[in-house]
Amino acid sequence: MRVQDIMTRSPKYCMSEMNLAQAAELLWTAGCGALPVVDERQKVIGILTDRDICIRLGTTNDRASQVSVGEAMSRHVALCRPEDEIHSALRVMRSRKVHRIPVVTVEGKLKGMLSISEILLHARHDDGTRPELSHEDVTSTLCGINVHCPPTCKCA
Repeated sequence: MRVQDIMTRSPKYCMSEMNLAQAAELLWTAGCGALPVVDERQKVIGILTDRDICIRLGTTNDRASQVSVGEAMSRHVALCRPEDEIHSALRVMRSRKVHRIPVVTVEGKLKGMLSISEILLHARHDDGTRPELSHEDVTSTLCGINVHCPPTCKCA
């Protein structure tokens, strides 16, 4: 199974010049928790999550309309490609502790978005015949993303 088989095509995105109020509205209307941040060539330059907005505004006295996406976004973005095998994307999510990753071309242009929720919807129960993507694969990834434990822990 490949990332392109599961990813959301044509995801919502924002530009670094937008303000956080605009980005929050886009997150709300799109019903998503993260927006890839792209430049004028559609190349991914960052990612903005609902958490990024909350932390940025909760730790300052700034108004959302006065703070740019570029000031709050994460610049070190975990990425994958459409042709990547899904287990490779799961490893990236687990190692970077993220629930969502932009899917990009070789040039870095946005092609889609992959979320752990979408992956879960495509998972099948491991009944001994080892499906391409099992509930156990997703559970292991969620454990790696959400559980903060020492490197010797089995879920890391």
